[in-house]
Amino acid sequence: MITLASDVGGTFTDVVLTGADGRTHVAKTLTTPDEPTAGLLRGISQVLAAAEVAPADVGRFVHATTLATNVILERRGVPVAFVTTRGFRSMLALGRRARVEEERFDLAFAPIEPPVPLTRTFEVPERIAASGEVIEPLDEEAAERIAADISAGGAAAVAICLLHSHANPAHERRLAGLIAARLPEGTPVVVSSEIWPELGEYERATTTLMSAYVGPVMAAYLRRLGAELRRLGVTAPVHVMESAGGVLPASLAADRAVFTIESGPAAGVIAAARQGATRGLAHLISFDMGGTTAKAGLVRDGRPGVTHEFQVGGKGSFGGRRPGTGVPIKVPAIDLAEVGAGGGSIAWVDAGTLRVGPRSAGASPGPACYGRGGTLPTVTDADLVLGYLDASGFGEFPLHARLAEEALAEHVAGPLGVGVVEAAAAVHDVANAQMGAAIHVVTVRRGIDPRAFTLVALGGAAPTHVARLAERFGIARVLVPPHAGVGSAVGLLHADLAMERARTFLAPTGTLLSPSAGGEALAELTAVFAELERAAAADLGVPVRAAEVVRSVGVRFAGQAHAFTVEMPAGPVTPETVGRVAEEFYKRYYESYGIDLRDPAELTTARVRLILPAAPPADRPAAEEAAAQPVSATSHRDHAVVPVETRRAWFGGGFADVPVLARDGCPAGTEIIGPYILTEPQASLVVPPGWRGTVDPYGAVLLEARPSRPGERSTP
Repeated sequence: MITLASDVGGTFTDVVLTGADGRTHVAKTLTTPDEPTAGLLRGISQVLAAAEVAPADVGRFVHATTLATNVILERRGVPVAFVTTRGFRSMLALGRRARVEEERFDLAFAPIEPPVPLTRTFEVPERIAASGEVIEPLDEEAAERIAADISAGGAAAVAICLLHSHANPAHERRLAGLIAARLPEGTPVVVSSEIWPELGEYERATTTLMSAYVGPVMAAYLRRLGAELRRLGVTAPVHVMESAGGVLPASLAADRAVFTIESGPAAGVIAAARQGATRGLAHLISFDMGGTTAKAGLVRDGRPGVTHEFQVGGKGSFGGRRPGTGVPIKVPAIDLAEVGAGGGSIAWVDAGTLRVGPRSAGASPGPACYGRGGTLPTVTDADLVLGYLDASGFGEFPLHARLAEEALAEHVAGPLGVGVVEAAAAVHDVANAQMGAAIHVVTVRRGIDPRAFTLVALGGAAPTHVARLAERFGIARVLVPPHAGVGSAVGLLHADLAMERARTFLAPTGTLLSPSAGGEALAELTAVFAELERAAAADLGVPVRAAEVVRSVGVRFAGQAHAFTVEMPAGPVTPETVGRVAEEFYKRYYESYGIDLRDPAELTTARVRLILPAAPPADRPAAEEAAAQPVSATSHRDHAVVPVETRRAWFGGGFADVPVLARDGCPAGTEIIGPYILTEPQASLVVPPGWRGTVDPYGAVLLEARPSRPGERSTP
């Protein structure tokens, strides 16, 4: 099957095409923020032409987009009405607020406005107990009045979150029917018991609300994308990356847009896991540095970490996001830390202190060196001045060193009273320090020693910075996969069709382990799993038997609020399997907090993830790779190994003449001894002194921190 994958980022749009023979073609184009499909379609056209593939021959199209995140952050979703239980109308307005960083000292601090104003927030008389028992029936007359008010108010979507509807969804479903009957056909009415039926009414409410808020925007975008693809001749089904690393059919992604919030970043971690698996590396740190942000994720035992609650936006320190500073979303997502430091991050001086980011030059106007009207210096400008980047650019346009020098001189070197080169080196170092914060969050702050991991470089700017970043943590091994500059898009090629369903299930582990009292609870848990499997299968439109089923449970100490997600062993649910889950929970708790507790624990949630594994394209040795370059580059077939050149680059506090080699001129077995620079149209790999690298049979470069021996030279 010929597969197309695309990742629309803040600065660049990456497109990758691969077929059953494993040959890969890539294109990198500037993102068009006002109309994202324009840059995307340009990249698709280029890569189809380079591969000499007819659009109708594409069998699968996989897409990652930051649309959902941007809609929430920029507050440009549709007008939403919110309905909740009587007495809880102010829930969203009160929210949970945390003051961090400079806000802690701001006497005039004003909380952000709730996503739905009180004028569009309604409460209905009804009450269901935590057990699911109906305490007060739904007042249908009041519900009819609310439906009329919502209709008159012109809401484009409705979100419903009633108290304890996770235990009994009857009132939510009836209320949704009454409201939908009063609204124009097709108006989304989203209920929390369908989106994420777990305890915790506030997080459940914000998750449901954001799904209604983003859903119509996502649906319109996907309809437009589908129409444009068909106009181009691509009739393949469209799949959208979801936050936990799988993909959803486009129709399901529109209905559950909240599942796509971490769409793009998730693909990078999936790519890192697969690259590691190909080379027998199970413990990895994914480092994805694009034009706007840098993201880090952890892969342990070959599996990316997944969280079931995260913040959209908000503030924090060291790459983390503090609860209460953003919008809490309670759906599965790859566990990531993110900082506003990418290739396009703007360098600026604040009261004599150099800062980098979080503002980004983006795709328009972009860094000064792009020559597109940008005048502010960025990390990319600094890297160009230091000699790390090829002036021929990233495929679409050349880079202008003079413009970069002028921007750095005016905005950094002048205010700091230093030379342009020293200013560029300082920008490079500060960016490394900030990006290190993301790695710090997913490792050191969680009690994990990063020195035992391999750092994987993904994204256009990552190979330029990755070795120096590894040195900050004592990481001795770095993997730079082929096509690292479009790494997230490559990850999409191997993403499985997947759907996760969950439901609150409260039960002490002691009860489930009891031979006398546990039988009924075990039977109930088994029935819940079966129900969730059927629901997830219905979402994907496949029978349960056709998919891989992964079951897990939330486990916590009795009386605590937060739970760990622990995978259930395969097979029947028995006291033995529950006992193994409990032991795994105690182990995880000790690893995370350093406290060896054996207190009574309880299950909180039953989860099921249904997976239809994608047929991954076969990896091919680099010597057989027929089209690994973007359309602007020459294929391996067309030229011999590129001879070594030299370039003046900044290492060890001064410039030196450094060997430069085109990456497509490196056959398997090529040894690289730093200082060295490998160039390709999507990225530039900087190998500092003290690092040695080897090109493996599949075109990846494995770097190791190892001093070179006297007289040792690289052997391209």
